Amino acid sequence: MEDLISHTQAVLSLTAAHWLSLTDSLPLALLSRRPTPDAWSALDCLQHLLDTEQWVFPIRLKSILNGQDFPAFDPSQQGRRWEPGTAPLELAAEFVRARTASLTLIARLTPDDLNRTARHAELGEVSLAEMLNEWAAHDLMHLVQAEQALMQPFIGECGPWRPDFADHDAAAR
Repeated sequence: MEDLISHTQAVLSLTAAHWLSLTDSLPLALLSRRPTPDAWSALDCLQHLLDTEQWVFPIRLKSILNGQDFPAFDPSQQGRRWEPGTAPLELAAEFVRARTASLTLIARLTPDDLNRTARHAELGEVSLAEMLNEWAAHDLMHLVQAEQALMQPFIGECGPWRPDFADHDAAAR
């Protein structure tokens, strides 16, 4: 990618703003609804993104810049699930605060930094460029996952149009 740093900043800024909008606009019942019992709700996705914003990506960025190895992150063991007592907008605001700090770190990067490497505990040597690509893709993946969870009650009730949503229909899987 030609301008990875600015493209990563754009995606990470967009997703933070999108979460504020979702949590400010949508009802709790929709945000907390799981498409299937073992799948994440939109709020579970947001909680996971907050976890990774606090414990994963900024730490990895700093580790790579310092040439230090870093551990893997297992969301099933280290992550939290969204707690029903937490207001969605409050969770999104906490995510935005953490993300703002991360964007400040990214703003200090130079193109020369992209070639720096460190060792991931499971994946081996990774570069900062690879990690920035993963960060942006990870954000977008969980945004898609959250929006697919939000779609489910609508898909289930759209009658003859339901086949149009086959790729996103949790009940069809």
